[in-house]
Amino acid sequence: MNDAADPRLAVPAGGLGVVPNGGGAGRPAVLSLSIKEKAALYAAFMPYLRNGGIFVPTNRPYNIGDEVYLILTLLDDPTRIPVAGKVVWISPSGGGASKTPGIGVHFPSDESGVVARRKIEEALGAALRSARPTHTI
Repeated sequence: MNDAADPRLAVPAGGLGVVPNGGGAGRPAVLSLSIKEKAALYAAFMPYLRNGGIFVPTNRPYNIGDEVYLILTLLDDPTRIPVAGKVVWISPSGGGASKTPGIGVHFPSDESGVVARRKIEEALGAALRSARPTHTI
């Protein structure tokens, strides 16, 4: 399945990438990601990172270690989860038809990272034990 146009990883118009006042002069980029289906959340979640993390589809260039500020919306819950994180994974554009371009964002060990990981794990439930492939492994 080619996930490049996967509607389950919804990117709000103008919401994925650097916002006008973000990303410059040492400020982290601001990203917004809305995941509407459990299968898409499973594919994007990175539970093997110490604090957890999530794959964010994007064509914008990032470097390992870049700081980003993520606004995450999960499934049917309208609550926005703000979390700062660092880029720890890059799947570049043009990396092949089977890989969606994007970045893996590692959650911090602070309260925002703990909340994001807990909400994702609660939403996934038993699916966490699945052996299905994800965007990162």
